[in-house]
Amino acid sequence: MASAERKRPPPVKVLSGQLRAAEGRGAADSGDGWTLRLSGGRSLPVSLVWMQGTVLEVQPERSTAMLLDETGTFAVLGVNNIPRGKPCLAQGKYVMVMGVVMAVSPEPVIRAVKMADLSELAGLHRRMWKLEVEDLQLVLA
Repeated sequence: MASAERKRPPPVKVLSGQLRAAEGRGAADSGDGWTLRLSGGRSLPVSLVWMQGTVLEVQPERSTAMLLDETGTFAVLGVNNIPRGKPCLAQGKYVMVMGVVMAVSPEPVIRAVKMADLSELAGLHRRMWKLEVEDLQLVLA
C-alpha cells in the first residue's frame, strides 16, 4: 500500500455533487480512483480529494462524520485516527477534509487523511470554496 500512496497525485479540490457523478476507473479496491466529468467534455482523474463542509453529525463510536457542502452531503470515515482531528468534530463547525475516495454513490465516502477547522473564517472559506474548486480543476484538466 505504501507504494500506491507514493504514486498518488496531489489532492484535487472537489464538491460532493461532482463525486456523486464520478465514474470508476477500475475495481473499487484497486486504488485507480474515479473520473470527474467537467464542462466542455473535459475529465479529471481523482483518488485523493480535498473537500470542505459543515459538520452535520459525528458518530465517534463508528469513527465517522457526515458533512454538508453546497452540493450535498458526504461521509468521512476514520475521523478518530486523524491527529488533531477531534477538535474539528463538533456539529456546526466548518472543516477541511483531505482523504481518499472510497465510494461515490449513493453519496461520497472519504477516508480521512487530514482535517482542519476552518470555522474562524467560515464565511470567507464558504464564499471562496466553489471558486477555488473551479480554478484548480481548470488548471488540472
